[in-house]
Amino acid sequence: MLPCCLALVFQVLSLPHTHPHHCSHGRCFESPWTTKALSETACEDSEENKQRLTGTSTAPKQVSLEGKDDGTNVNSSTPMLGVKFSADKPIAEVPSSMTILDKKDGEQAKALFEKVRKFRAHVEDSDFIYKLYVAQTVVKTVKFILILSYTSTFLAKIHFKHDCEPDIKQLTGYRKFFCTHNMAFMLNKLLISYMALILIYGMACLYSLFWVFRRPLKEYSFEKVREESSFSDIPDVKNDFAFLLHMVDQYDQLYSKRFGVFLSEVSENKLREISLNHEWTFEKLRQLVTRNALDQQELHLFMLSGLPNAVFDLTDLEVLKLELIPEVRFSAKVSQMTSLLELHLCHCPAKVEQTGFAFLRDHLRCLHVKFTDVAEIPAWVYLLRSLRELNLIGNLSSENNKMIGLESMRDLRHLKTLCLKSNLTKMPTNITELSPHLIKLIVHNDGTKLMVLNSLKKMTNLIELELHTCELERIPHAIFSLTNLQELDLKSNNIRTIEEIISFQHLKRLTVLKLWHNKIITIPSSIGQVKSLEALHLSHNKLETLPPALFTLPKLRHLDVGHNSIAVLPPDVGLLHNLQHLAINSNKLEVLPKPLFRCSKLKTLCLGNNALTVLPEIVGQLVQLTQLELRGNCLDRLPAQLGNCRLLRKSGVVVEDHLFDALPVEVKENFSRETNFTSGL
Repeated sequence: MLPCCLALVFQVLSLPHTHPHHCSHGRCFESPWTTKALSETACEDSEENKQRLTGTSTAPKQVSLEGKDDGTNVNSSTPMLGVKFSADKPIAEVPSSMTILDKKDGEQAKALFEKVRKFRAHVEDSDFIYKLYVAQTVVKTVKFILILSYTSTFLAKIHFKHDCEPDIKQLTGYRKFFCTHNMAFMLNKLLISYMALILIYGMACLYSLFWVFRRPLKEYSFEKVREESSFSDIPDVKNDFAFLLHMVDQYDQLYSKRFGVFLSEVSENKLREISLNHEWTFEKLRQLVTRNALDQQELHLFMLSGLPNAVFDLTDLEVLKLELIPEVRFSAKVSQMTSLLELHLCHCPAKVEQTGFAFLRDHLRCLHVKFTDVAEIPAWVYLLRSLRELNLIGNLSSENNKMIGLESMRDLRHLKTLCLKSNLTKMPTNITELSPHLIKLIVHNDGTKLMVLNSLKKMTNLIELELHTCELERIPHAIFSLTNLQELDLKSNNIRTIEEIISFQHLKRLTVLKLWHNKIITIPSSIGQVKSLEALHLSHNKLETLPPALFTLPKLRHLDVGHNSIAVLPPDVGLLHNLQHLAINSNKLEVLPKPLFRCSKLKTLCLGNNALTVLPEIVGQLVQLTQLELRGNCLDRLPAQLGNCRLLRKSGVVVEDHLFDALPVEVKENFSRETNFTSGL
């Protein structure tokens, strides 16, 4: 039974089941793809062990530290992850010239870890082998006792010499003879051998029985290995897996200790790290660096097993995006990335060494963290004192509000922008501690109703506030206390009435009001009291009319009332002398009032998807017009006076092709000439 059980263990390591000292044992444990990988990757360097990591601990003010090795220092030539084993057999040293694994060796090593994982999952769930072995040992012991009993009984009756008294004294002169068979000598030796084998067999059975019941064999502890090595995460095992390891110990304890290393996630991660660094070189990463919309050097890494060390050599990188990477570790080398300003962590648990943290704390300006549970937010995030913008995207429901750790945000003394994309039901109260320096707050809910906003009253320094998809039914009164507010965005809520808009007259600095994508039916006349407004967004609502008071706003430059049901544009629109952008597309307009064309500062005019039949010729008075949208109307032609709009280019005219083609040739040439001139500039 013992050889069979050993064969199971050897099979998972792809070992032949022949002689125990077969050279394939060396292939498994002392080859480059195992010995070097494990000794080099999993053996913690003495200097690195002094570095401490900050993790996702619940204490936000304390930087969690990376645990030091519990074992003693181990020579680098010792195989198997630097584990110092007190074995009698010599261990082959790893050649010093061997520094990395090639791709094939790395794949073989990873396959070995996978085999061990599957083997453990297969045999640790039951104790069938253990019970079978115990039953077999008991049966063999009973059989030995029975054999010994009847053999000892008949042994005394077996004689190889007999006294013979034939009546032949007259012939031989002897009356008594000692007789034996010519094979008696051989039979005697066979009997002795048989008895010796029976005794040896019996001793083996008795020893096995003693070994089985001497201690519990369904539990196996790697405590000694954990003490002697740098791996404190090697788990204890049970059931058949533990039993097989006990049996392997009877063969050679060194194998069980080495086998335990394959159960360590740390050693597997280190091996994975070597393969990762071997594959993702500096040259390969450099080819993936792109320029984003802000002309910054950006690198996006997706679904890797870890963070390649070569990333830290990209000293000119400004934006680093990491997505779905199970283990991200920022070593001290991150301090080389002197240009790094923005970091994205999308479902990436991240740890950072103390030296690396000091660098990120003083240099990082923008951080995006996307998570599933709030506990996934690294604690060191709240200690980045130079951070200007923080984006938290994930589950921050009211049940978890106490876990957010926002109380530690008081250390973010330079934070200007906070973005929470979550499912909040109330505004976290501790967010008010950011009020002395926070100027922009963004809350994007996933449709969860945000019911409690009293915390906003204390954030009097806010300049911009966005509350998107919060299922608000009215404009929150807490907003009217934000005396420094300049821009308010309440997009995609459930607002039906805005009677409270008169209270905005107390917000003397409010210049931008966005109430788009709601269910607003009418605009109250009190809108005229908000004299500071420069931009008003009311698109995607249910408006049917526009009040005259709307056109008394002296500073209004941007007006968007598209995607409503407006049938008439009041002539009072001509009073908006500073108007530069007017969007009234996707409505029910049939006629444009002539006073509209007195708005000589208009640069953008969106009239698409209405019911217009004529575009007045006085459109040529809009000499600053650069964008004109007319597609989706009932126009028969375009006036030639469009040629007077000298800044209007062909690309800025959105209209059906046949209408544009019907324009006079000189007008079309004028559009093309202006386009070429602008391109030259």
